[in-house]
Amino acid sequence: MTELQKTPLHTVHVNLGAKMVPFAGFDMPVQYSGIIDEHMAVRNQAGIFDVSHMGEVRVTGPHAQDFIQQLVSNDVAGLYDGRAMYTVMCYPDGGIVDDLLVYRIAGDSFLLVINASNRQKDYDWMVSNNPMKAELRDVSDDFALIALQGPSSFAIAEKVLGQPIDLPFYHFRELTDRSFAGVDSVLLSHTGYTGEKGLELYCSPDGATAIWEALMDAGSAAGLKPAGLGARDTLRMEAGYCLYGNDISAETNPLEAGLGWVTKFKKSSGFIGRDSLLAVKESGPKRKLVSFKLTERGIPRHGYPILDPSGTPVGEVTSGTQSPILGVGIGLGYVENRPSLTDPGSEIGIEVRGKSLSAIVSRAPLHKS
Repeated sequence: MTELQKTPLHTVHVNLGAKMVPFAGFDMPVQYSGIIDEHMAVRNQAGIFDVSHMGEVRVTGPHAQDFIQQLVSNDVAGLYDGRAMYTVMCYPDGGIVDDLLVYRIAGDSFLLVINASNRQKDYDWMVSNNPMKAELRDVSDDFALIALQGPSSFAIAEKVLGQPIDLPFYHFRELTDRSFAGVDSVLLSHTGYTGEKGLELYCSPDGATAIWEALMDAGSAAGLKPAGLGARDTLRMEAGYCLYGNDISAETNPLEAGLGWVTKFKKSSGFIGRDSLLAVKESGPKRKLVSFKLTERGIPRHGYPILDPSGTPVGEVTSGTQSPILGVGIGLGYVENRPSLTDPGSEIGIEVRGKSLSAIVSRAPLHKS
């Protein structure tokens, strides 16, 4: 049996009494004070997550941008130094290799942030689809990554930094003057996976504990709490965000997954999977990913059948949970591409233990709709 990897903050989690579970080859905290308590802290104040298990690939050289442009569906030409972008990589048939973030550090230097479970697969895919001979390095072990999420996140981080953080959404800046918790270099990014305002802090592994403790000290009066994978999952489902392996995979394409907004057919160069996706666009996806809320008591789970009003199976739940904010079951799932099933307000059924529970297709984010 392969030994689980540990993030640089593993000792911190153990000392905090976190419940640890295997995830993507790492020993990770699933909860500390409880999933609901941590979830509500992020929605109302702030939560801090260790996401150091994520993978990072450095792409450099004169052909770095051209390489990424043909690799991903979004238009990298629109990036500038300090700008980040969400996108997907696709197989030739349009199936999704992974969803990822692209950071433009400089004109010939980019950082790609990929899902932990796909780290080796993604890197191998990049290496085998590199006709431009861009310089690729898996630098995942060079980074620790902390996510600070919630309405108070900026105020807490500004207390540590000692100055305002003026970062628009999907922008970042590098701090190289030891100004953040005395750590040599910190990449401060404003993205997120919770549906709340927040920051990500990339640093060297040996700086992670100092940053975690500085943020916890600064945020204690503001209600900051450590949060685990459990709350991260319920938060992203309320926000309607996809999880690779559940909602998107090699068997799904970005158009049916509601990711047409990151699929740029008109960009100056093609990308892997473009022709297949163009055919899907022209004929229309056969199914679509929808968010829904139950109107009866119950919790939808991955794999549960989705039914039309007559009780006929028309799809399948890909992610489901009990929403801590709404107090009802919520989820994501693919249904046949018919307005009567995909339009917000459409009535569907979720088969739970042989019983059909009523649900309403709803526009994400569910907790704000």
